[in-house]
Amino acid sequence: MKTILAFIFMFGLLVFIHEFGHMIFAKRAGMLVREFAIGFGPKIFSFKKNETVYTIRLLPIGGYVRVAGEDPEIIELKPGQHIGLEFDEEGKVIKIIVNNKAKHPNARIIEVEHVDLDHQLIIEGYEIDEHEKLSFDVAEKAFFIMDENETQIAPYNRQFASKTIGQRAMQLFAGPMMNFLLAIVIFFILGISQGVPVDHAEIDKIQEGSPAEQAGFENGDEIIKIDETTISTFEEFQAIVRDNPKTELDMTVSRNGENVELSVVPDSVYIEELDVELGQIGVYQAFHKSAIGTVKYGFTKTYEITTLILTNLGKLITGQYSIDMLSGPVGIYDATDQVVKTGFTNFLMWTAMLSINLGIINLVPLPALDGGRLLFVGLEAVRGKPIDPQKEGIVHFIGFAMLMLLMIVVTWNDIQRLFL
Repeated sequence: MKTILAFIFMFGLLVFIHEFGHMIFAKRAGMLVREFAIGFGPKIFSFKKNETVYTIRLLPIGGYVRVAGEDPEIIELKPGQHIGLEFDEEGKVIKIIVNNKAKHPNARIIEVEHVDLDHQLIIEGYEIDEHEKLSFDVAEKAFFIMDENETQIAPYNRQFASKTIGQRAMQLFAGPMMNFLLAIVIFFILGISQGVPVDHAEIDKIQEGSPAEQAGFENGDEIIKIDETTISTFEEFQAIVRDNPKTELDMTVSRNGENVELSVVPDSVYIEELDVELGQIGVYQAFHKSAIGTVKYGFTKTYEITTLILTNLGKLITGQYSIDMLSGPVGIYDATDQVVKTGFTNFLMWTAMLSINLGIINLVPLPALDGGRLLFVGLEAVRGKPIDPQKEGIVHFIGFAMLMLLMIVVTWNDIQRLFL
């Protein structure tokens, strides 16, 4: 149950922060945000506030913000169509009843001749059995009523395409940006609560019964040399230990101002996902509390993980890593289960890493991803005119279908690896 709650919290937080970025910058630019969704598929829960419907959906594979004009509007009025109109106090159309007009006895029934809900905001037509053409001004926040469901109209100035290249690019970039900011905040919180790592390779704690304890290491020891290699940072020390399982290492440590020689043989830990054995001696890095160091830690740790993920992504693209190494929701859940068992601090670190990963993946210039859509905005800036919306829509649809196929393959690989 603990893992389930942790996974739901983590997934919800990552998606919420990402989509919140998209939504807040869309609204700042004056776009009409129709829906803010966490998850895909059937609706589990929803409520409406102001212009936006907030939904939680069944499938935990992402989320979305639906902005007016980004996909085809569902309702379209055609000449000859009979509709009902209701008016506000200023005499403007506030409700456009598309069907079930009998449920709206106060509505004025009109046969449509001409409609412009993008720019002029007018409806022209005739009352039944009348020959005089009438023209009605439509309120900017008028609603369609279809099957008793309300859908707000979207004048062109509220649509995605009406905004400047800068506003559209910022709205698309805001999601990944918020993921990076979340990671920085998490590391900032960790820095406040536990301190930040010291600059040198100082040991803070030693696991009971570990190779380090057996070799005679003590709390506060600073590793300054391994064999003939000078050690400046804890990461350098970790890298050598990690790369030398079951191999005796001669270390020089500084203890109370004196150098002490110790020999240790790292245990071998098998990492199934990577099919490698890594060395481990059972020590923890020392931390200290510093206001300036905490701020620096938030940014440097985010940068380090970003660099690591980009390196691994490059290896995946060049074929050095197999697609079998990717994890979907099932694999991430299993990894979360393992991390939760090691404590809340590691869970926060895991959440920050996944947040960075989500931000990076969404910036990859593939159709349907934020990066792919940013690429089209960039092409528009270079060409001086937008790509045909229908052609762009087809590209994104194909890209989305391919991403869903990849998700299925990755999830199946997770299931095979974990359960079969």
